[in-house]
Amino acid sequence: ARTTLIIGTRRGLFRVHGEGDHWRIDPPGIEGHEILHVCAHPRNPRRLYAAANHLVWGAHIYVSRDGGDHWSTLASAPRPDCAEGGVDLKAIWHLSWSPDGHTLYAGIDPAGLFASTDEGESWTAVSALNQHPTRAAWEPSKGIFAVHSVCIDPLAPPTMYAAISAGGVFRSEDGGASWHAANRGVRAENLPGDAPEAGHNVHRLVMHPAAPRRLYRQCYNGVYRSDDGARSWVEITADVPSDYGFAIAVDPLDPDTVFRIPMSNSHMRATVDGRLRVYRSDDAGQHWRNASSGLPQENAYIGVLREALATSRGEDCGVYFGTSGGHLFASRDGGDHWRQVAGFLPPISSVLALPAPAQAH
Repeated sequence: ARTTLIIGTRRGLFRVHGEGDHWRIDPPGIEGHEILHVCAHPRNPRRLYAAANHLVWGAHIYVSRDGGDHWSTLASAPRPDCAEGGVDLKAIWHLSWSPDGHTLYAGIDPAGLFASTDEGESWTAVSALNQHPTRAAWEPSKGIFAVHSVCIDPLAPPTMYAAISAGGVFRSEDGGASWHAANRGVRAENLPGDAPEAGHNVHRLVMHPAAPRRLYRQCYNGVYRSDDGARSWVEITADVPSDYGFAIAVDPLDPDTVFRIPMSNSHMRATVDGRLRVYRSDDAGQHWRNASSGLPQENAYIGVLREALATSRGEDCGVYFGTSGGHLFASRDGGDHWRQVAGFLPPISSVLALPAPAQAH
């Protein structure tokens, strides 16, 4: 099978082309910028958008209209209203298109969601979320204070979800005009009260594209599944060595197949016991099995960030992830066997597996 991966790193963006066991890596693009996230336009996957951050020049969005051959920066970036947060844009953490390709959403730090209907040329604040009544319960986590996951229901586009670290998951059923906290059933020992409405430290939220009422979330303290569009959650953390982590992904063809990579804790933010392990569940998280054949199992104290685990559509689900040490791993058979594709890239922030129409190069 042919595969094209777009790899965001701390020092630029790399394209990786694979066919069978052979992999080829292109020279870096957007050099010197940290690429936190990349998304493809739903109707033209050769049109790519990258969320870039630079220590000197700040946060910008880059666009490629030729599958990543050339990149240019957009003139504008989503910026918070100082009246809302009083802090200027720190970083753009997430980009997501509406299924019809009409609206591009951006999640930023400080925590805010913005929308563009002109392909990123101008931005409007999604004020119903940014000024949500629960905002007083939101607070920065150790690393960020951002909207970092946006999921839009392809079968009912007015329904969408956003995850905030640390604020929790929120659901809108009217295209973002109003939002409701969606954290019922999620543990929050660090927050006051028995069942706080918001303030949860969620690390990653994913929605199954074919069964969009099925969502998974990796939190600071556990993994959870929802079967009812985030109205309620059930914990599915059992059978893994840690409840902490960032990366979680689904098989695009099977809502019951989910992958996660556990990390040790918030202080170390690295593999448990120095073993790089991927866990797979085929029953929606009721049971997990170690799917790590070919991965280093000693002295591998590295991390995997929230956007650095990706899957691709296929009879045998392709799974790909990158590490804080610059390693890139690929599995062609749903995690049963792993191959190291690269070992000396800059620290990897994000991995995108392009859909089939964009794989020709």
